[in-house]
Amino acid sequence: MLCRRARPAIAARMIPDPFLETTGIHNFRDFGGWETDDGARVKTGLLWRSGQHVGATDADLAAMDALGIRTVIDLRGESERERNPCRRSDAFAAEVLFYDGETTSSPPHMDIDDSVTTAEFARQRMLAVYTRMPRNPAMIAMFGRYFRALDERDGASLVHCFAGKDRTGVAAMLVLHVLGVDRERQMAEFLRTNDAPTLTVLRDQSVPGIEERLGRTLDEEAVMALLGVREEYLETWWSEVEAEYGSLDSFLDGHLGVDEAMRERLRSRFLA
Repeated sequence: MLCRRARPAIAARMIPDPFLETTGIHNFRDFGGWETDDGARVKTGLLWRSGQHVGATDADLAAMDALGIRTVIDLRGESERERNPCRRSDAFAAEVLFYDGETTSSPPHMDIDDSVTTAEFARQRMLAVYTRMPRNPAMIAMFGRYFRALDERDGASLVHCFAGKDRTGVAAMLVLHVLGVDRERQMAEFLRTNDAPTLTVLRDQSVPGIEERLGRTLDEEAVMALLGVREEYLETWWSEVEAEYGSLDSFLDGHLGVDEAMRERLRSRFLA
């Protein structure tokens, strides 16, 4: 089962439908609209997130072009980009920022035998991803680059990875934290991935390859553990950051370069 939905009191203050209508891109949505601790609200139409665009249709690309996106932050590594090149329209004019190397936080191959259910295998593998991510130099570099782009570049931005839920989910959470959105709403934004109407896109792009590598068919619970998100995933990331760096704010300031001056500039730009 996917993780439980955001609490009703929080859900009532979400923007009604943040998902862009797409047929070949998974989880394309606006992650603005959230209320901050001091009663401000994150602007909509400026902060977008999604999965990769390798399967984007012409209609998807036209819808994306209409958003005025000036900067794309591609959190995938070199091999992911080579295997799954993003489609772009002739009108695409955004600058794409990416890492020159590998960025995945996936653990090495984890053996699975008949004594291990595919559901538990999938859960443990995802927890390992979130355990490793806070110490991944490539992801630290890209998260810092994302914040610099938000600080320095005009127009709307889009951050994405392969599935648009793990690396991208953490990136969106970090932005909301800096803007003053509390953890309960950060978690609600993270879990909103489970409401994405395009799960079949991600399933088709990822499950066959996973099953081929495992040599075993995944049951539905395992598929959902891999393709959705759970509270324990983000809670693991928070716990690892606090253990390694002392606090999330220390991580942002000392390792991503998000000092108080940048925070104030970002809040001035992205809050209404």
